Amino acid sequence: MTICDTKTVVDWLAAGARSGAASGDVLAELCDRFLACGIDLSRVGLFVHTLHPEIMGQRFLWRAGQPVAVGNLSFEDSQSDTTRLSPVSRVTATGTAVRRRLAARDCPIDFAVLRELRGEGATDYLASPLVFADGARHVVTWTTRRPDGFTEAEIRGIEATIDPLARVVENRTLRQKTVDLLNIYVGNQAGSRVLAGQVRRGDTEAINAAIWLSDMRGFTALADRLPPRTLIDLLNRYFDCQVPAIVERGGEILKFMGDGLLAIFPIDGDAADTERVCAAVVAAACEARATVAAMPRPAGEIDAGGLRFGLALHLGEILYGNIGSGNRLDFTCIGPAVNVAARIEKLAGKLGRTILASQEFARHCPSDFVPLGEFALAGLSAEQMVFGLEDEGECSSDAAPR
Repeated sequence: MTICDTKTVVDWLAAGARSGAASGDVLAELCDRFLACGIDLSRVGLFVHTLHPEIMGQRFLWRAGQPVAVGNLSFEDSQSDTTRLSPVSRVTATGTAVRRRLAARDCPIDFAVLRELRGEGATDYLASPLVFADGARHVVTWTTRRPDGFTEAEIRGIEATIDPLARVVENRTLRQKTVDLLNIYVGNQAGSRVLAGQVRRGDTEAINAAIWLSDMRGFTALADRLPPRTLIDLLNRYFDCQVPAIVERGGEILKFMGDGLLAIFPIDGDAADTERVCAAVVAAACEARATVAAMPRPAGEIDAGGLRFGLALHLGEILYGNIGSGNRLDFTCIGPAVNVAARIEKLAGKLGRTILASQEFARHCPSDFVPLGEFALAGLSAEQMVFGLEDEGECSSDAAPR
């Protein structure tokens, strides 16, 4: 029995395929090694399920002579007929490989992708399951344009690489899942610090940052009136109005606290960098204010004034790192500067303002803010000068400046 010699590929995979830095690099080198073994591949696809709130899976696609293309499959797109009625879905569901000899006249063209591949000149197609240690199934597909398709020896050679390939893909997928989950639940910068080994309680660092602390007005009353699912939908859409504006301008979301949101914008440079960061924060704040104002509300549940929120902007040194008990930690920030931001945020509703800033923050954006007066803030011995955006209305009488 003739066997296509793919032992060099198997050995490379068994050693961890460490010569490839990114997953796309690994796939490209894998295909190059197959070509060196005499297997005439024209296209190879790798389909991996992810653990992400917006992305159902990721596809890596190699074509001969082209860079590896990487794409994401959303949960919405995963429900399309093209995806549901595909060889990848079949293999994922059954755990059984799909082989189609496209050059044969009687080859069933029972998947849309087969028609596309035949149109590109493909003569043979194999979709193989990659089974991880937990039993989860992922898929790799192999295509050739050689007139007679794959030989049976080549198929056996490919199959000999499936198990070690599954281990390599699993290891890289697990790390990517870890990165994704840390980014989702603790933020990009905090996640990077955790992966770098900053995991012990008390591991903190003093950094300078602009602080964003926001809170929805009247949330307690809304929670009492709205059905739970309606309330959660409202809250999610409300955060959607803020998070993109923050992240796109370099901010880090640290915590959702019911209807509250805490974010920071680290400042690493000199005064010019501070002014740049503060300008970006103001732009994010104005975008969030406009987006919240335009947000659809549950009919009859929010008055004509619309959904309201308060936002405090402050600047100062914070302690950033691990705080908690035993093996249950939170990567967050604390310090007097955070407390000041919290007190200013509570003042926003009383003043009839959406966005307030401390003197420390406002002095870096003097053209955007006007002084509203000095106010006594809980827990602070001295009255604090508070500033509002010039384009917002005058103060209400609930909390007159002193």
